[in-house]
Amino acid sequence: MAYVVTDACVKCKYTDCVDVCPVDCFHEGPNFLAIDPDECIDCTLCVAECPVSAIYAEDDVPAGQQVYIQLNAELSKRWPSITASKAPLPDHADWAEVTDKLPHLQRD
Repeated sequence: MAYVVTDACVKCKYTDCVDVCPVDCFHEGPNFLAIDPDECIDCTLCVAECPVSAIYAEDDVPAGQQVYIQLNAELSKRWPSITASKAPLPDHADWAEVTDKLPHLQRD
């Protein structure tokens, strides 16, 4: 069972989780991170590092956010790997508490 980045990451893109990942399964898009389910080893280290609680085990993804399971699988194949943390997006604080951000996810 892989871990999944969900709605809370959109337009924030905190990367604290990247530094603790032992297998480099995170991939970076314009305003979101995705986990490659084929690379994730279910270590749970990333979960505690996310300041907005955006990462869940696949079986625990909240209702209404199930679409992120497929999005992580799809986007992680298209986006480059990220192996070191970076600063969050400039307006991350404005978006940290916003919900239902799927329409704002940039895929390219």
